[in-house]
Amino acid sequence: MITSNLRINQLSATAYNQYLAYLQAMDNRDVEGYGRFLADDVTVQFNNDAPMQGGKEAVLQGLGAYWQSFASIEHDLTNIYGTDSNYVLEALNHYVRHDGKAVTVHAVAFTDLNEAGEVKSVRIYQDVSPVLA
Repeated sequence: MITSNLRINQLSATAYNQYLAYLQAMDNRDVEGYGRFLADDVTVQFNNDAPMQGGKEAVLQGLGAYWQSFASIEHDLTNIYGTDSNYVLEALNHYVRHDGKAVTVHAVAFTDLNEAGEVKSVRIYQDVSPVLA
């Protein structure tokens, strides 16, 4: 994960470190580690697709399959706006496809946490067509 390009960060130090660990689990494509951050009733939505629902296990299955569609991902953080429980990340996501080609896409992710600090909702907006081409 790249944080040297982060211009604005409105999270507290505690929430920011928690978010970095969450993103690192994603960058590692560690389904089990990522699942530790999720609420049991989490929903995840990509662009205009229907949200992944059915609870944490269903979401982790969907994300696990998606993460296998590329060789690697690295988040390059540019801005984090919001509060410790509701925030928006603007990032450059650097992917490596299975054919070895590097692709960078702009992404925005809206994240909401529940009262226990678990991720209850994520809405991600990015064009991954160059990654999956």
